[in-house]
Amino acid sequence: MTSDFPKPVFRPSGTFDRLFPSEDPAEVSRAAHSTATTLLARVRREEDPEVIERLISFTASHGIDDIAHLWSRSPAKSLPGALWRLYLVQLSIHDDPQTASLLYERGRGELRTTDQIVAGAPTPATPAELVALIDTILRGAFTGDFAVALDRTAAFCRVQASGATHLADDYEAMEPARSTQLTRRALRLTSIAEDLTIASRMWRRDELG
Repeated sequence: MTSDFPKPVFRPSGTFDRLFPSEDPAEVSRAAHSTATTLLARVRREEDPEVIERLISFTASHGIDDIAHLWSRSPAKSLPGALWRLYLVQLSIHDDPQTASLLYERGRGELRTTDQIVAGAPTPATPAELVALIDTILRGAFTGDFAVALDRTAAFCRVQASGATHLADDYEAMEPARSTQLTRRALRLTSIAEDLTIASRMWRRDELG
């Protein structure tokens, strides 16, 4: 894949290339929905702390490829699509917490909304605190209100998108290439936030399958 990958895929480390090379799309879709539904139901039913922690740390231990193979081609407005985006945001923060913190803090200072309150990050948010925050949000997706986890992640993305947009403006005159990179990142974060917000509404209406 080139750098112009289809939205809303946000590649923090360029590791999302092995995506269903030959499988039947209908089978892939059925498998994605089945695994997402089964996983979420089983974790919520058993509430095994060890299993939950393994899921939270999955990308740190195994990378993103296995999850990508399961869910990355699912529609945004579906359960596997929502789970894919949650893991993708988590990985982006784990992969580069310094940049995540920089974008979040700049966005927090610029954005005049309640998103920073919804996201729940401390003020100011250090890189380590943002890593802990996204893990907490993902844990909540498996153990608490799934819609709340989606809303918190969407809010987090909007704050970061604001930060990326304003930093892009700062770099525009002196480093246009960097400015373009930040603008693209802001657009991807905004797209992910929109998808998660819609998925949250659908979950509350029992329509997210």
